[in-house]
Amino acid sequence: MAGQGNEGHAERTTYGSAELICVTKADSDVRITPREAFSPRGENVQGLHELASSPDVVMTPLFGADAERLRGRSAEASPNGEVDVATENLDRMARCYHVDAPESRFAELADRLMRLEVVEAAYVKPRSELARVMEDERTTEAINEMLPVVGEAPAVTPDFTSHQGYLGAAPAGVDAAFAWTRPGGRGTGVRIIDCEWGWRFSHEDLVQNQGGVIAGTNSSDSNHGTAVLGEISGDANTMGITGISPDAVISASSFSEPTATAIKSAADRLSPGDILLLEIHRPGPRATGSGQQGFIAVEWWPDDYLAIRYAVNKGVIVVEAAGNGAENLDDTVYDAPAAGFPAWWRNPFRRDGLDAGAVLVGAGAPPPGTHGRDWGPDRSRLDFSNHGACLDAQGWGREVTTTGYGDLQGGMNPDFWYTDRFSGTSSASPMVTGSLACVQGVLKAAGRVPLSPARAREILRATGAPQQDAPGRPASQRIGNRPDLRALIPMALRTQQWGGVQFHGTLAAGQTARWFTHSWPAHWHVVWTVVPTSPQPGAPQLTWRVRTERSSDRFAAYWIDVTNKTGAPVDFEARFDVLGW
Repeated sequence: MAGQGNEGHAERTTYGSAELICVTKADSDVRITPREAFSPRGENVQGLHELASSPDVVMTPLFGADAERLRGRSAEASPNGEVDVATENLDRMARCYHVDAPESRFAELADRLMRLEVVEAAYVKPRSELARVMEDERTTEAINEMLPVVGEAPAVTPDFTSHQGYLGAAPAGVDAAFAWTRPGGRGTGVRIIDCEWGWRFSHEDLVQNQGGVIAGTNSSDSNHGTAVLGEISGDANTMGITGISPDAVISASSFSEPTATAIKSAADRLSPGDILLLEIHRPGPRATGSGQQGFIAVEWWPDDYLAIRYAVNKGVIVVEAAGNGAENLDDTVYDAPAAGFPAWWRNPFRRDGLDAGAVLVGAGAPPPGTHGRDWGPDRSRLDFSNHGACLDAQGWGREVTTTGYGDLQGGMNPDFWYTDRFSGTSSASPMVTGSLACVQGVLKAAGRVPLSPARAREILRATGAPQQDAPGRPASQRIGNRPDLRALIPMALRTQQWGGVQFHGTLAAGQTARWFTHSWPAHWHVVWTVVPTSPQPGAPQLTWRVRTERSSDRFAAYWIDVTNKTGAPVDFEARFDVLGW
C-alpha cells in the first residue's frame, strides 16, 4: 500500500509550457534572428522585424540554428524541382520559428503575425503534459500519483520479476522470455531515446546500457521517466525488475525545450532502425479542463508532426502515446485545423492526406487478478485510453511493475524505489517500444535490415493477442493488438525470393528513354536487369541505369534509363528479382 510521502519524493512539476509557433510562407525568403527579421530578396518584413526586435519577444528557428542547413538539404534533394515527402518536410521545418514571449501575449502576437504578408501560419499550442489521469468520473483510481511507502528499503532489493506478468507468454504478456532465447533478442545493438521531462539515471536497476540526457534539462520530478526506463531496459540481474529489452541502450531528450525541437534533437542522434519514444500528450479541441479528458497525441500539431515525420524519414521508429483523453480519434472534430494552422495541414489521424508515420499506442487492461485487481477483460480498452483506426498496438495500461514511485519498495532514497502500479498510455507505450527493440536486435544479430517504421506498424497490426470487448468499451473502439514476440519475431524474419518481368519496351536506334515503376515495398531488396528480346549477336545492345526514390517510409520507386547502343531498333524486357527483405 502507498504510505505518506517522505523527503525523497519530489513535488510534481508543471510540465510543458504553451508554445507560440510562426511559419513563414514557402515563396518568401525570410530570415529571423533573436533580434531582427530581414529578407535577402528585399521583401517587406517591417512588421516581422518590429515583432522580432521587441524587448520581450525572441524568435528563433524552431529546429535549431541549422535552419539554413535544412534549406540547403531541401534544395539538394530536389535539384530538378521534383519534390518528395522528405524534401517537402525539410522545407517546412526550415520555415518554422519558436516565439518566446509572455504567454499572456500569445493570442495577440499570433493575430499580428497572421496579418503579415510573409507569414503562412501562427498558432498557439496548449501546455503539454505526461500521459497521466487524475481521478475523475472516468476512472476509479488516479494514474501515476503513487507515493513511496514509509520506512527504509531493505539492504538488498528483492527480485520483483514475478510481478512482471507482461514479460511472460502471450496473450497475457509480450513473451519477452521467448525473445531472450534468440541472438540479439534482448535489444542488442538498438538505441532508444525517451522524450519527456525527467529521469533518474542513478537508480540501482538502471546501471547498464543507460545513455543519460542527451538534450534539454532533466527535471527533478523523475518518477515517470524512471518508470519508463525500467520497463524498457531495466538491468538483467537478480534483484528488482528486468526490462523487456535490457541490452538496448536508452537515453533521454527533455521537453524543457520546445517539443518539436526535443524530438528533432533525439532523431538526430539515432540511426535507421533505432526507436524514439514520445511520452507526452496535450489538450485537443475537445478538452474539457477536467483532468486530461480530451488530451490527444501530439502529432496533431503541425510542428510536432514535422518533427516526427523527420525522424520517420530517417528510418527511426517513433512510438507515440495515443493519449489518456478518452477520445475517439476518428471523430471529425480532428479534421478541422486549429486557428492559425498552415494551409498544408491535414488531420494526421486519418493517415491519408498526412501520415506522421509513428506507431500509436493505446492502453489495454492487464489480465484480471494482476496484483489482486481487475480492470476488465484482458486486452480490453481502458476507459481513459484514446482509440481509433490510427492506433497500431496496445500495451498494459495498468499494473506495470517497474522502477520509480516507491509504492512497491520505498524508503528515503529514490534510487531504490519500485512500483507495481505504473499506468496509462504512459506504461503501454514503453511495452511496445521494448518489444520492437527485441525484434530489431534479432534482425541485427541475423545480419538483416532492421524494421522500417512502416514495416513495424504493419507487423504489429498483423500479429499479437487481439483486443477484447468490455462492457461499454467494445473492441470496435480500436487500440490494437498486444505484441506477441513469439509471433512478431518470425514474421520480421520471414523472407522469400522471386522474380518476374515488370515491363516491355522498344527503343529506336541510339535512343535513350526512361521508365518508372512505383509502390514497391521499401523493405524489399530488388535487383533490376534489362535484357534484349531482339537477337543481334556481336556486341552489347543495351545499357541501363537504375535510380531509386524513397517515396515514403513505406514505398520505393525505381527510375530505369535504358539506352540502345546499336544502329537498329531493339525490343527488351525489364526483369526484377526480389532477393528477400
